[in-house]
Amino acid sequence: MFEYSHRSKIALASAHPDLQHLFNEVIKVIDCTVIFGHRTEAEQNEMVRKGYSKLTFPKSNHNKTPSLAVDAVPYYSNHDPHIDWQDLEKFCYFAGIVKGIAAQLNIGITWGRDWDNDNDFKETKWIDCPHFELRK
Repeated sequence: MFEYSHRSKIALASAHPDLQHLFNEVIKVIDCTVIFGHRTEAEQNEMVRKGYSKLTFPKSNHNKTPSLAVDAVPYYSNHDPHIDWQDLEKFCYFAGIVKGIAAQLNIGITWGRDWDNDNDFKETKWIDCPHFELRK
């Protein structure tokens, strides 16, 4: 069975209890890491500066307390655990697992490659594959 690193546990602990529950179930199925839950003003604005987010503080769901969003990514493989940021198929596969578990738990989420939740990934102009947020 997989388990989160100390750093991932801290990031996940800053998220809404529903996201904590969801991702504590996800790690039972696929090896992954939680990069961000809550972001401070400095962290959020740095993400904007680097082009990883479009929303300045305090507009992002990462800026709520507890955070209404997490950034989580799958590891490339169980035999070679690293993150392959270019492997969009792996991100889609991971999102399918996350969305499936969320549906089983009756937790509404939105993924950062399907902002309108219609399962059409080709229409998305702003792609944020690590991003999962509670649906409003």
